[in-house]
Amino acid sequence: MTGEDRRRGAEDNPESERGWKGLLDDLPETGRGSGTAPSREPESGARTGQQRPNPFHAPVDRRRGGGSGGARTPYERPNVIPFRGAGQDRDAEEEQNRVQDAAPERAPGRDRGSQRDAGTAHEEDREREGAAAAPQARHAQRSEPREPASGQPPSPEPQRRPGGDAPPAAPPAHSPEPEPARERERTAGRRPPAPMAPQYPPPSRTPAPGPAARGAPPAQPERAAPRPETPEAPERAAPSEGAAEDGPPTPNEVDSPVNAHAAASYPEHPDDPDGERAEAPAAGARQQRQQAQEQAPAPGHAPARSRGEPDAHAYGETERDAVYRAIRERRDVRMGFRLDPVPDEVLERVLDAAHRAPSVGYSQPWDFIVVQDEDVRSRVQKLVQAQRESYARALPGARARAFSGLKVEAVLDTPVNIVVTVDPTRGGRHTLGRHSQPQTAAYSTALAVENLWLAARAEGLGVGWVSFFEERELAASLDLPPHLEVVAYLCVGYVEDFPPEPELAMGGWARGRPLHWAVHREHYGRRGLPGQAATSLLEETIAAIGPLNQRAVNDAEERQAAMTKPPGSLGVLEEVSIRLAGLAGECPPPIPEPAAVAVFAGDHGVHAQGVTSWPQEVTAQMVHNFLGDGAVVNAFAEQVGAEVTIVDVGVASDLPAVPGLLPRKVARGTSDFTRGPAMSRTQADYAIEAGIEVARDLVSAGNRCLVTGDMGIANTTPSAALVSVFTGTDPAEVTGRGTGADDAALERKIEVVRRGLAANETDPEDPVGVLAAVGGLEHAALAGFILGAAAMRVPVLLDGVIAGAAALAAAKLEPLALNACFAGHRSTEPGHAAVLSHIGLRPLVDLEMRLGEGSGALLALPILQGSARALRNVATFGSAGVSERG
Repeated sequence: MTGEDRRRGAEDNPESERGWKGLLDDLPETGRGSGTAPSREPESGARTGQQRPNPFHAPVDRRRGGGSGGARTPYERPNVIPFRGAGQDRDAEEEQNRVQDAAPERAPGRDRGSQRDAGTAHEEDREREGAAAAPQARHAQRSEPREPASGQPPSPEPQRRPGGDAPPAAPPAHSPEPEPARERERTAGRRPPAPMAPQYPPPSRTPAPGPAARGAPPAQPERAAPRPETPEAPERAAPSEGAAEDGPPTPNEVDSPVNAHAAASYPEHPDDPDGERAEAPAAGARQQRQQAQEQAPAPGHAPARSRGEPDAHAYGETERDAVYRAIRERRDVRMGFRLDPVPDEVLERVLDAAHRAPSVGYSQPWDFIVVQDEDVRSRVQKLVQAQRESYARALPGARARAFSGLKVEAVLDTPVNIVVTVDPTRGGRHTLGRHSQPQTAAYSTALAVENLWLAARAEGLGVGWVSFFEERELAASLDLPPHLEVVAYLCVGYVEDFPPEPELAMGGWARGRPLHWAVHREHYGRRGLPGQAATSLLEETIAAIGPLNQRAVNDAEERQAAMTKPPGSLGVLEEVSIRLAGLAGECPPPIPEPAAVAVFAGDHGVHAQGVTSWPQEVTAQMVHNFLGDGAVVNAFAEQVGAEVTIVDVGVASDLPAVPGLLPRKVARGTSDFTRGPAMSRTQADYAIEAGIEVARDLVSAGNRCLVTGDMGIANTTPSAALVSVFTGTDPAEVTGRGTGADDAALERKIEVVRRGLAANETDPEDPVGVLAAVGGLEHAALAGFILGAAAMRVPVLLDGVIAGAAALAAAKLEPLALNACFAGHRSTEPGHAAVLSHIGLRPLVDLEMRLGEGSGALLALPILQGSARALRNVATFGSAGVSERG
């Protein structure tokens, strides 16, 4: 919790600061997920202890009473530690600070609108900041009308469900929770959701025969709702001929392949300003951005004093283009250096450019050590080689193989090396601008490095930045005084040619992040380039998800039929390879490696209901076990050469800041969903966005396959609730034994799921609302993770029931996301069978596992890779000279 949060809390609710204690002091056990029973409340309904109100809590419906005279009654819930969101409007925060009623006062049949006020406040905050025209996510479109503001009379007309039925009237405030029979009666009239399926039909579910031309697009999953026709929600590609008019759109670029390494979410290459590279099929969002850029005035590098009149201080077009060309063509060069010496006058000009860099307080904290002596460079090269070997030993198998072919330094290949150092004490004690930001000395020195690099490019010199060294060892080899630190070791020389792209991108090690990923408006999370309407990360991601590339699908089918094997003899693997080709947009598709498993960890307030015998602190303990490479997921990942990343999206305990752990904590666990929503809609949104960002980061780092993992004691209980809602199945049919519950514990667990569904009105057409009501933070993050992978056209291997429940939510947000999903295995949890049946995926392995962590999916990774490798490497009858069947 930041100091700003605490100050705002005092301003918004002065009483909350009285007797201020620690972050979790006086927090009730229920909701903190301690696993202990809640303490009995005073008869008056008042709660003991003071607690700072939480900005994410849902507001109370004052019309329902709950206290004398309908006054607001504090209700203690878990403290929320958002990884972002401090910029929320204070008015919206006041609304969200109003907390829900106590559990005994909850009305089982209360209307759905009151549960969504937290998300409504978040959306209104965006509108107040000028985003009224921004695209609204489909889940927001499906939501019910908002309740009138406090003080306004309620509307006489009841809210309607999507099916047209009015919600049941709320019983008295102190009515008991409904029995299972009453819950079944309440949900008996709800139509179960229609099953889904990926775009490409498996062989066992081929469509009924009929007159269809070769290459006609396959059936696609029905969309839940159309997108709004606004400039911020781009239309998808127009259907090709022969496509069903009422179905989802199909690719219109049948003759244009889509490469998985230039995916839809990478709309423009940073070094391709003219857009000459191949475009992706589902590039609606990118086309919108490009059109807006074409219609918009010139970028900021050509400021205008008035319309059509350049600023008097602006460079001429030729000079300006030269500046931007140097920026665009700058490269980190490691290969192709010539041995030609660098003239002294050229080297001096480059160093002078570096010395003219801006520095805080005009302190100029840098020094430049020009190294040309071969003996000195040989000593440095040995330091670099030792660090390279150490780094290689720490890499997973697929990454290690890729790294072995990379050149990371050119210390001996260039005629001159330049070491750039920083003196953090330069400028004296009172250096202007360094009083509260001491790290600005290093920042200033980094600007000098950039100046040097750009000047070198203008002179035709290549520069390679070497970072494989232990800083103090290098400092000692160069006789640096102890107060100087090495910022950069640069290899400089003339080159045969500058590569058209960064070498690491050309080698497949990493991919550049497009500009629009990095631009936010007014506060973090409000996306949009200058001159474009702001949008959300979720809507931006959904807009980038497209159908399979039909040309690649056709090519893969033809190749499967021509391979030296009987037709259909590879079974499910044939369907898998064809979908991989359609997803990548090329046949054969790239091998889905390297792969990375992301283990999303979170705690659950429903643990307090005794749904598992494992203590909740095991979640944090297992995270430490993952980081120490001591868990099953680590062993299986090492076996298949995959990277393991742990994401703290909602662990109740504090975790260390260590490599391999991504701190994305939205809250310290969820609330007990038998007493109300597990989280606010805002929290669910943040968790979804965290999952999208993790997917983007892992793919940008060069991974070509993502694997879902999870960790959270009691997380099979919210999984069962999610599966029940999205598939329309009775909780008794989808609730399993989890970590080994006996018969009595299983019955209690089923009853808890029923109570949770009774306490929260859920609408399967509002997936974010369902996640907020009965899901977990890791479920929401996994849903975002799946959407992020689909937007980048990268396959995602699903693990067990937790990932399956998240996939149901992701598919409700965008059905085409299923095209990127592959079921790694079949869990013994009954809910997982319901998930696989509903979304139409067949598991690659079935070993009666139910561990989670991503373990089952990792075992299936070689099978997924093998399907692509077979399509790529197996000869055809014609090429091998093998006779075909008569």
